[in-house]
Amino acid sequence: MYKLAKFVSSTLFLVASYLVVDTAYAQNTSSRFPGIGRDATSAEVAAWDIDVRPDFKGLPKGSGSVEKGQVLWESKCSVCHGTFGESNEIFTPIIGGTTIDDIKTGRVASLADRKQPQRTTIMKVATVSSLWDYIYRAMPWNAPRSLSADDTYALVAYLLSMAEVVPDDYVLSNSNIAEVQKRMPNRNGMTLKHGLWNAKGSPDTHATACMTNCVQFVQIGSELPDYARNAHGNIAEQNRQYGPFRGADSTKPPLTKLPGASGEGLAHAADTHAATSKGPAALFKSENCSACHAMNTKLVGPSIADISAKYQGQGGALDKLMNKVKNGGSGVWGSIPMPPQAQLSDEDRKALVTWVLSGGK
Repeated sequence: MYKLAKFVSSTLFLVASYLVVDTAYAQNTSSRFPGIGRDATSAEVAAWDIDVRPDFKGLPKGSGSVEKGQVLWESKCSVCHGTFGESNEIFTPIIGGTTIDDIKTGRVASLADRKQPQRTTIMKVATVSSLWDYIYRAMPWNAPRSLSADDTYALVAYLLSMAEVVPDDYVLSNSNIAEVQKRMPNRNGMTLKHGLWNAKGSPDTHATACMTNCVQFVQIGSELPDYARNAHGNIAEQNRQYGPFRGADSTKPPLTKLPGASGEGLAHAADTHAATSKGPAALFKSENCSACHAMNTKLVGPSIADISAKYQGQGGALDKLMNKVKNGGSGVWGSIPMPPQAQLSDEDRKALVTWVLSGGK
């Protein structure tokens, strides 16, 4: 009986404590904006707070060697960016244009004398955290957010070794990345003295300036000149399926007016990527094949009509192209490589290749 009474007493105390805390929490959140929302929970904040800052706040623990980074690079990155970061006709080179003197001074001399024919990534980026953050969140192109923290450390280490920022046997980690920052070639090249960044005073974090005399709706739009419209296929089908908007459907006439407040007229992902459909034409769009291939026009890669004509009547064409889709390749249609699409199941890959060989019929 004593144990039961003690249990009931403890339970009532916990409930009372919860009610007090919950009431205080509700009062706290409603005092600033009465009746509007609530404070985000720590779990909700953590789900959004994934960026890595220049002071390395937000950087997860981990490590990766140059050697491992080279293996990852050759399997996941080199098809678009080249074995040594030289890239190709489509992507800007990542490595090149920096010297040992740049590493010492923290200023890239070729940015000032403009003798370098093209600005590479390593010439421009000032913080190693920017490289780490972008690779971790956005790469590889066909499978963003698929790299682990250790994979990202290894890939960054490999890139920096090619730029001679770190030695070939280096292991990059959250413990030594701050030391690597001190060797970034353009670490002293960042400036706030330009029109895109007004650094005077403090930011309007409480939104007082923009909450007076507000207009109800602002229309923002752009248009393509007639000669450029659909010059390289439908823009709406050439963005990867990441984010809500796909761009304008350039196979249709231009809009006569900007979209209204409801968003009417905007090209949404649901309009151009039929997520519920399982047919080969839907796979062609949802797996981003249309970013490089059009039905009858050469884009980055050959058109579906050209591929169908090339392999018409060839024995073993289905197996050959299924293998190429899975593992990637280059040289048949030019120097620009096709990245591997290993995420496709054998069934989907067969359906997609069969559809391509039929000319998209």
